[in-house]
Amino acid sequence: MRRKLILTLSLLLLMSMILMGCSNSVGKTKQNTTEGNTTKEEVTVTSPTVAPTEVATQTVAPYEYEQNLNILPDNYRNYYEIFVYSFCDSDGNGIGDFNGITSKLDYIQNEMGFNGIWLMPIMPSTTYHKYDVMNYYDVDKQYGTLEDFQKLLDECKKRDIKLIIDLVFNHTSAKHPWFTQAVDYLETLSDGEEPDSSVCPYVEYYHFTKDGKGKEDYHKAGSSDWYYECVFWDQMPDLALESPAVRGEIEKIAKYWLDLGVDGFRLDAAKEFFTGESGKNVEVLKWFSDYVTGVKPDAYIVGEVWDEFNAITTYYTSGVTSFFNFPLAEYDGLIINSVRKLGIGSASSLGKNIIKMQEAYSTSNPNYIDAPFVSNHDTTRISAMCANNVEQMKMSAGLVLTMSGNPFVYYGEEIGMNSSGTKDENKRLPMQWSKDGVGMTKPVANADAVEQKFAPVEEQLTDPLSILNYYKRAVRIRNENPEIARGKSTLIEALTDKNVCALEREYKGSKLVIISNINKEATTVDLKKAGYEGQVIRGYLTVDGSEVTLADGVLSMPLYSIVILK
Repeated sequence: MRRKLILTLSLLLLMSMILMGCSNSVGKTKQNTTEGNTTKEEVTVTSPTVAPTEVATQTVAPYEYEQNLNILPDNYRNYYEIFVYSFCDSDGNGIGDFNGITSKLDYIQNEMGFNGIWLMPIMPSTTYHKYDVMNYYDVDKQYGTLEDFQKLLDECKKRDIKLIIDLVFNHTSAKHPWFTQAVDYLETLSDGEEPDSSVCPYVEYYHFTKDGKGKEDYHKAGSSDWYYECVFWDQMPDLALESPAVRGEIEKIAKYWLDLGVDGFRLDAAKEFFTGESGKNVEVLKWFSDYVTGVKPDAYIVGEVWDEFNAITTYYTSGVTSFFNFPLAEYDGLIINSVRKLGIGSASSLGKNIIKMQEAYSTSNPNYIDAPFVSNHDTTRISAMCANNVEQMKMSAGLVLTMSGNPFVYYGEEIGMNSSGTKDENKRLPMQWSKDGVGMTKPVANADAVEQKFAPVEEQLTDPLSILNYYKRAVRIRNENPEIARGKSTLIEALTDKNVCALEREYKGSKLVIISNINKEATTVDLKKAGYEGQVIRGYLTVDGSEVTLADGVLSMPLYSIVILK
């Protein structure tokens, strides 16, 4: 009996040890493997990045190429775009605010490596998006006070984070005092009486006409016989930017914010200042750029010209530092087309177009800084563009973050946030911080319920294979190598084909090579074919945790991988 009891207890102990071993194997386990004289640590990960029904277990190769940071104090930055309402709520009312952003500066800079922030409109407005400004000298009370905003600016200054704000002067709100006073005045005019700007100066601030009935983009001004121009919405009347008085107002507004401490502006709807008249738009941009840099020489301006390559090339003649590179962006842009092999998209065509844009833009403005991106608040998110294919999402991000210039990343892209359809509200959903909801906002009114298929920030930070940690390494590599942002690119044709894009980038005599395998199959690249066999690996990005290796001048590159050589 005693022997049976001992045997039973032994079996129970053995089963307990087995169960404990199984429990410990879930998540991270470590084992040492030896290759030659080098001991490497491999980490097996059960990734929380994917949806709960899609558990992916993969082995992460050790990464041995981390370099010292080399961040230069100039206008080349890694920008993070924030919709304040949906980013971080500091006071529990469900609305994002300035203090919420301040509380996340460690995440933005120290965790992720961004050193530039673009805030979407922050001025008082009637709408959730706030592109209809009612007062250019204040902040919307939903987001906090001017003191809160000043605190955010001060904290950014301490960290050498450049902060730029949306400046909307294509139009104002129909509730702006300039417009309401102009309409009130027009309603007092008798038949045949013309407006007198000496009585009401604001009638010169907008495009008023009696010849607007039935015309697209014109709406009736109150009960008067006058109509006003408004390209986007009848509650956003267009400003008359040819008016010296209006320009004087805009100069005062720009100086106010620059004096407060902002580092520059994102210019909304620059193509619509005079719709269909690029020459006039360029003149407006030149006037504004000259004024701003006269006040603050290192101020940074990036303009929104949602158009094709030739149009953007023309706009660079204005002297504005940057324009968003729309030909690279969106679901039908060069990056997504190359990654997904849509249409004629290929690594070779991407490389050739990068060189083409560089040559054209620099001819128009030798001091230009490109502004590449894939998605923003007006587009579907990368997750939708890639149908939630994590490998393609990461590769798209990797291409943006190894482009020259100032890459812009839309909040939440680093965790694969999902959007839905074409409704704007569905592109501006709450940032997913954690499952317990701390700091998270409520959705804006009229947003649909959109399932978030990827884990929140808190979980992705601990997962080496997460989308977030891919972005983190990509930005880190960028911050280690100033040549990536600032260098002039040359296509290495001997190494470039439909799947591989090879670029040399040179800055102040220092050269590095960026090779991208834009394909779902692994490949090898013989550097000897182009005389680059003396290069060594400086850093790499892979979508599945595998390694890029170099032996005897031949690179072995996994699927969807990018390597930096020097």
